[in-house]
Amino acid sequence: MPTTLDPQLKRALADRIRYYNELGIYDFYRREPLLRSEQLEPMTPRGKASVPVKEHLLEIVNPKPESAATDPVTALRLIREDLGDCTRCKLHKQGRKQIVFGVGNPNADLMFIGEAPGADEDQQGEPFVGRSGQLLTNMIKAMGLSREEVYIANIIKCRPPGNRQPEHDECETCSPFLMRQIAAIRPKAIVALGAVAAKTLLAVNAPMSELRGQWFDFQGTKLAVTYHPAFLLRDPRQKKETWKDLQMVMKDLGLKAPPPLT
Repeated sequence: MPTTLDPQLKRALADRIRYYNELGIYDFYRREPLLRSEQLEPMTPRGKASVPVKEHLLEIVNPKPESAATDPVTALRLIREDLGDCTRCKLHKQGRKQIVFGVGNPNADLMFIGEAPGADEDQQGEPFVGRSGQLLTNMIKAMGLSREEVYIANIIKCRPPGNRQPEHDECETCSPFLMRQIAAIRPKAIVALGAVAAKTLLAVNAPMSELRGQWFDFQGTKLAVTYHPAFLLRDPRQKKETWKDLQMVMKDLGLKAPPPLT
């Protein structure tokens, strides 16, 4: 039997839903109290999560602005409009100049996801445009693609002060918009660049040595992990290992490296 909520509780629930909408979260689920005999299943990595659906669950669905879009170009535009001049986390008070949303082909088969914008990205409003961005562009060319053929984004869209690593609450606040970008683009493969991107997307805490060299299932999309270009600039010896990771991606997508220049 449906439970009737009193007016005060309804107002409180509506206020809470609006609050989460402002954070970019639109889908909510409420479970009836569990019986003593019921046990919660252990958490699994986000890319492999399996959530049991029971008939007594009450689902409250608040459609996203882009849900009615018929093409990824429109969907991405609506997501960017919904993001607005974001003030959802503390980074907007810590010196960021502008939001770095993402760039590339909305119909891309391949998507690269990094950690966070740096100083050059914050200045230009585009991800991976500094030294590490130049290296990423060369990596993409080595795969037989151009930068314009892929889509590039970051876990968070504002530069952390001093280029520090994003903090957990910043990733949790900002990543729902990235998830919506991924859903709009629907790439065939994702490459997570660096530990922060990999751990956030997969919801695991594992070293790069355990994450590289294999495919993960991320919400129905294949996801591979490799080193961040900024790390490769500090340790060029790992470029060979990164090329192995990219070759795995190329094989899956049916890509061939361009012939060497003569």
